[in-house]
Amino acid sequence: MFDNWGRWVHRRRRAVLAVAGAVLVVAAVWGTGLFGALSSGGGFNTPSSESARAAQIAERDLGRDAADVVILYQGRPGMTVDDPAYRASVERALAALPRTEVAAASTYWTTKSPQFVSKDRTSTYAVLRLAGADDGARDDSYKEIKDRLTEVGGGLTAKVGGLVGTGTEINSRVASDIGRAEGMAMPILLVLLVLIFGGLVAASLPLVVGGVAILGAFTALHLLTYVTDISIFAVNITTFLGLGLAIDYGLFMVSRFREEIARGESVEDALATTMATAGRTVAVSGVTVAVSLSGLLLFEQNFLRSMGYGGIATVFVCMVGALTVLPALLAVLGPRVNALSIRRRKKAATTPAAGRADGWWGRVAHSVMRRPVVYVAATVVLLGVLGAPALRINWGGVDAKALPEGADARVVAETMETQFPRNITDPIEAVVTGTADRAAIQAYGDRLDALPGVTGAAVTGTNTASGGSTTRIALRYDADPNSSEARALVERVRDVPAPPGARVRVGGSTAEIVDQLSSIGSTLPWLALLIGGATFVLLFLAFGSIVLPLKAIVMNMLTLGATFGALVLVFQEGHLSGPLDFTATGSVSPAMPILMLAILFGISMDYEVFLLSRVREQYDLTGSTTAAVGTGVQRTGGIITSAALLFIVVIGAFATSGVTFIKMVGVGMALAIVLDATVVRALLVPATMRLLGRANWWAPGPLGRLYGRYGIREDDRPSSATLEPVP
Repeated sequence: MFDNWGRWVHRRRRAVLAVAGAVLVVAAVWGTGLFGALSSGGGFNTPSSESARAAQIAERDLGRDAADVVILYQGRPGMTVDDPAYRASVERALAALPRTEVAAASTYWTTKSPQFVSKDRTSTYAVLRLAGADDGARDDSYKEIKDRLTEVGGGLTAKVGGLVGTGTEINSRVASDIGRAEGMAMPILLVLLVLIFGGLVAASLPLVVGGVAILGAFTALHLLTYVTDISIFAVNITTFLGLGLAIDYGLFMVSRFREEIARGESVEDALATTMATAGRTVAVSGVTVAVSLSGLLLFEQNFLRSMGYGGIATVFVCMVGALTVLPALLAVLGPRVNALSIRRRKKAATTPAAGRADGWWGRVAHSVMRRPVVYVAATVVLLGVLGAPALRINWGGVDAKALPEGADARVVAETMETQFPRNITDPIEAVVTGTADRAAIQAYGDRLDALPGVTGAAVTGTNTASGGSTTRIALRYDADPNSSEARALVERVRDVPAPPGARVRVGGSTAEIVDQLSSIGSTLPWLALLIGGATFVLLFLAFGSIVLPLKAIVMNMLTLGATFGALVLVFQEGHLSGPLDFTATGSVSPAMPILMLAILFGISMDYEVFLLSRVREQYDLTGSTTAAVGTGVQRTGGIITSAALLFIVVIGAFATSGVTFIKMVGVGMALAIVLDATVVRALLVPATMRLLGRANWWAPGPLGRLYGRYGIREDDRPSSATLEPVP
């Protein structure tokens, strides 16, 4: 099928490119309109959770009581909130804000509450509730007034934070980080591609596929915004995954095409062979990565679902581009794919012996296979030690601490934590419905106030309706909202019996984290079943073995475990926070490891399929696992390492982000790819395959016959690798 497809594209190469060009024009014009249609909310909440329901009921019956915007005012030295001029300046600044955008404003002078005054009485804050029925409308309100919020005279300074203020600042920094990451990565990628391919023309082809993938994914996501909310963070995955996979697929296919051209094949035959070998690898890899990312759609959180949509769209468009646009370009270029070369190319060998394990990578593989037990034990211990810190992971939410030091929203959050009563704008909330008995509500509030860790309980809203009532009780507490102590307190609050005839739902940011963890935990087994099952089936159909898929899954889990352990050491506990320029938050958002799990599982299988395709080819020719592994590693080691290096450049650029959780994704994925391309592919795979021997290729009789009939084997011929990747 792939052989015929290659010949079909060759015959219609110009038509394929013309259609692709027209589609790209539409994508560039309409697809980029995606940016105006994305949801600006973080999307980390769980819509069906108790905390979400508590917020919905409270807003419906009592009105919103959220600190959308917190404005922190600070006076000049010697000036306190007791000075009339201080009050006049604040009230004048707030009065100038349009009532169409600000639904309510609370200050020290309107509430008479001492909780609005700092310990030294030089600082106070105002809480604004923005106009708007949903997050999008409130974001629009904020954009209308944000430039006016810091305009305060009388010797005062003002900084802005709060839910909407913090979210807007995070989104703004993420958007600027994307542009900076692309600007940093592209020149480096181009230089490395030229060095790897040895020529400008060949080096440009993966970038063309990357551009197709990104623009095509933008178009697909723009279509999806008409039927569902897509988080602004989906653009991140579209950018780095589009470039990363395009480079991988470009390396696989362009290198194979150049091999065949160097062997003296005609352009049509070279393209047919390329599609029958590397093209099949790209197809299997693309489906595997897409299936891994589809697991994100199982989760309720819009952040993860949006990343799933963005990832699937990017992989699909990238795969289609690699199987249509790239072969059409190769067909047009033919031998000119080697044009503008920067080094003299070696003539390819044409004998079956070419490409055997007599190079550096082959010698490494044979050295490993001479001591397989030692290498398996050493690598497993290494990965286990790296993964051990993951056992003490502390889960938390995404808040202002994700911003760099000095960011206004972070300064506000830190000042509120140290100079004012803790969690005053972020309490645990108990929403009581179904009873109008004030005595019962009071007794329930007293029981909550008596809980260890609670520093105060106050009724912040009551609405008596016919047949029932709704009451909101806000609980202040000493613990960090992202700490395990705060989560335990939420559980204790939920364990307190409700008043007779009433129902209680507990909300607030800490309760949202508890519910998020519960939701993700209950979905994880389904994610594992989907990814593991689909990977097993695809690798079985590709290689006819039930042992290789199981081995691949276990190795991926070891790599992921080591990566997560390293993330705990760095981002939770703060090791290397100086060189990486961030402040450790003491917690990890649970959405981030899930996102990395789905992406990295797919990327790891990308390299696995490429390596095992060559190993299987040689095994079919020689019947020797040792020889097949040695030759397979020799032929693919340089290309896999080069692909990994380029992917690290793409994703590593995000490690420069000023937003901590984006930085964590960049660092974590770069580390995982390093481990996968070196420790796993070069050491653990050869060692385990040597120990397993013929068992690598075992499948029960019925499954063997199934593979013989439906397997997606490569009809390959031995050829000499003429590409010389950078190690």
